[in-house]
Amino acid sequence: MSSALPANLAKIVSRFKRKTDPKQKYQQLLWYANKLEPMPEADKNPNNKVHGCVSQVFITADYANDKVTYHGDSDAQLVKGLVGLLINGLNGLSPAEIIAVKPDFIEETGLSVSLTPSRANGFLNILKMMQKKANGFAVATNTDETPANAAETNFSNV
Repeated sequence: MSSALPANLAKIVSRFKRKTDPKQKYQQLLWYANKLEPMPEADKNPNNKVHGCVSQVFITADYANDKVTYHGDSDAQLVKGLVGLLINGLNGLSPAEIIAVKPDFIEETGLSVSLTPSRANGFLNILKMMQKKANGFAVATNTDETPANAAETNFSNV
C-alpha cells in the first residue's frame, strides 16, 4: 500500500482487499452509498457537478480549521458508492493531504477490474474535482480571499 495514503483511505483500501468476490466489492460500494448523508437539492447545481461522468454526480466542500469536509451525491447507486468511498477516505484531511493522494490506490482495492471504463473514468473525475476544491482552499489561505469564495470562483468551470 502507498505510504502516502491517509489513514481512513488506507482502511477502506484494506476492506476492499479482503473482499475477493466482485459481488462483495459491489456490496461494499452500496454500503458506502447508503452511508452518505442526503445532499440538499440546492447544492445539486452546475458549480458542484462533476463533469466527465455518465451519471449525475455532485460534490460540495467546506473548509474550517485547515480541514476539508465533503458532501456528495449521484443518481447511480454504484457511483454514489464511489463518492461515499472518497468522502469517507478524504473528509477531515487538510487540503495538502488531499492534493497528495494519488489515484492509483483504486488499483489496490481491486475495484478497477470490476468497474466499467466509464465508471473508472468517473471515479478519477470525482477525485480530481475533490482535489481541485481542496486546492482552492489551499490557494485561498495563501491570499486574502476567503476559502469559500475561492472554491466557488475556482471551480465554476470544472
